[in-house]
Amino acid sequence: MSGRINRVATISLHTSPLDQPGTGDAGGMNVYVVETAKRLAERGVEVDVFTRATSRALPPVTELAPGVLVRNVVAGPFEELDKGELPRHLCTFTSGVLRAEAAYDPGHYDLIHTHYWLSGQAGWAAKRRWGVPLVHSMHTMAKVKNAALAAGDAPEPALRVNGEQQIVDTADHLVANTAKETRELAGLYAADPSRIATVSPGVDLSLFRPESPVIARGTGLLPHRTGPARRRLGLPRDAFVLLFVGRIQPLKAPDVLLRAVALMLHQEPALRSKIVVAVVGGPSGSGRSRPEGLQRLAAELGIADVVRFEPPCPQRELAEWYRAADVTVVPSHNESFGLVAVESQACGTPVVAAAVGGLQTAVKNGESGVLIDGHDPADYASVLRRLYAEPGTHLRLARGAVRHAQAFGWDATVDRLLEVYTGATTREAMVKEMAR
Repeated sequence: MSGRINRVATISLHTSPLDQPGTGDAGGMNVYVVETAKRLAERGVEVDVFTRATSRALPPVTELAPGVLVRNVVAGPFEELDKGELPRHLCTFTSGVLRAEAAYDPGHYDLIHTHYWLSGQAGWAAKRRWGVPLVHSMHTMAKVKNAALAAGDAPEPALRVNGEQQIVDTADHLVANTAKETRELAGLYAADPSRIATVSPGVDLSLFRPESPVIARGTGLLPHRTGPARRRLGLPRDAFVLLFVGRIQPLKAPDVLLRAVALMLHQEPALRSKIVVAVVGGPSGSGRSRPEGLQRLAAELGIADVVRFEPPCPQRELAEWYRAADVTVVPSHNESFGLVAVESQACGTPVVAAAVGGLQTAVKNGESGVLIDGHDPADYASVLRRLYAEPGTHLRLARGAVRHAQAFGWDATVDRLLEVYTGATTREAMVKEMAR
């Protein structure tokens, strides 16, 4: 009985694969959807990605790559909406998804893969109508987020908690990013462990790679990065560059890095001529109500002169930032995985991160970076000062970062996804055969 997959309906309601990651609600999930879709298509599996249209200028269908179509479903106003406003447009969006499939012969899609709980609600309805398996990826979970709220963030509503539980109860298979997420699904949502597959996200290892062999360069305290990336980005060759990449919101805790740097400069004023902090990203979530909040914080802390704010950028340029940095700092209150951490390590840049969620998988503590319990800026300042003062330690972590990241290529992710897809469709076919 064949479980061959020919065409997948991927649903990403609240954020489009066409959006630039790093601002609004676009982040690692966008990268995941794009990269897995492209690689599935390269293996002969066509992918249609359903998302909500946010502009009148968007055509109904956009080709993202050969074999990958983005279907822009009209549901609500043509503008970006806060995720809290999207449930009211869920029925309209779901109707649009069902109408698109109805234009084809029955059996057009072999499987549905939904991303985030809102998409799962639409996928649940499509599964019932189309009679195909539903695979769901949470990416983040309300119960996990509510247990680790950042200051200034509101708790996730009961509507989301109940919606996630419904998806867990009805999906044919759940995809977790890490073993920790698998345990959370089973423990917090009573998910059947036999229906959960742990599939680590990946990075494009052909793009995110070291600029040159990771060796100490120059003299003095630092393994100076004097390559083309720093020249292209206008960074001093002898600077100690600390990098934050991601959406600027309390959950991601970029303020922890700024406060840590302020402590470093207070403790060792001579560092001011050496340190550069680069923040690459845009406001998101509750951070959108204070779009200049991080700039104001830098000024209040007296470190505005060492902080450089950069807008979100395409992945090729982002790789340049990783290669130019000495350390990437990921102080998030929660991460389902932490693609930024793996991208950085793949470029030979070690990571200092909070020991939360998927970051405990993405970073190998003591070998590819340093994991820190909690979010006390003093702890981050201590680790960063040590990496500045100990070039041998920094070099060892940089080499370990490259080794660790090699296990996270997108091809391995797609191999595992195809196993999940094939298993789900085979079981569905068996159930239908037995029902005859």
